[in-house]
This record gives sequence, structure tokens and C-alpha cells, in this order.
Amino acid sequence: MKKQRIFSVEFKRQVVEDFLSGENGAAQLCRKYNICSSLLYHWKDQYSRGRFDNEPTREGAMRDKIEKLERLVGKLTLENEVLKRGLQNSLSQSQRNGKSSSYGDALASPSGGGAKS
Repeated sequence: MKKQRIFSVEFKRQVVEDFLSGENGAAQLCRKYNICSSLLYHWKDQYSRGRFDNEPTREGAMRDKIEKLERLVGKLTLENEVLKRGLQNSLSQSQRNGKSSSYGDALASPSGGGAKS
């Protein structure tokens, strides 16, 4: 198994900026610096998001924001499902015990609130 190489932020930024300048192609840079093309493109993506102490590009900043919002939506969806299951379990347990629940009554009949047509 190969020992993992560690590259400095300055080195990564230099390679990506060299690539973005257009003077050298990806294959040429990969041979020159002895890196694989997937690593070069990964660094390019990180560079666009401002990970190398540089100003992020508009596209990179938007991608970061989208990913953050998608994680938030996932978290809230999960919390919502857990709360729904907890409420359903609570309602079914109270029905088995023969107790009436104000939550169950509120869910079973319309509250009269909300938009009116």
C-alpha cells in the first residue's frame, strides 16, 4: 500500500492556478507534478469553493450554499418523521388504554384555522 502524500495548500493553489491559466493541459500538469487527474479536478473544485485561502467563485459559493441547505432539509425531514412517529405511537397507546386525547381529536377533525375559500 502506498504511503499517502500530503500536499500544502500553497502547492495545491499553485497547481490549480497553473491549470486555470490555460498554459498547460491537465495531462501535462499531472505528469509534471506526479498527480492523478481526478486529484487535479478535485483540487479545482475545492479552489472554486475558496478552500485554498482564496476568494471563492460565485459558482463555488452557490454550490456550498445549496449543499448546506440540502443538509438542513434532510435534518428537518428526519426530525419531522421522528415527531410524527412519536405522535402516532402516543395516540395509538392512549387509544389502547381507552383514553381520549386532545391531540387525536385535533388531528381527526379540522381546526377551522388556515386559509378559507
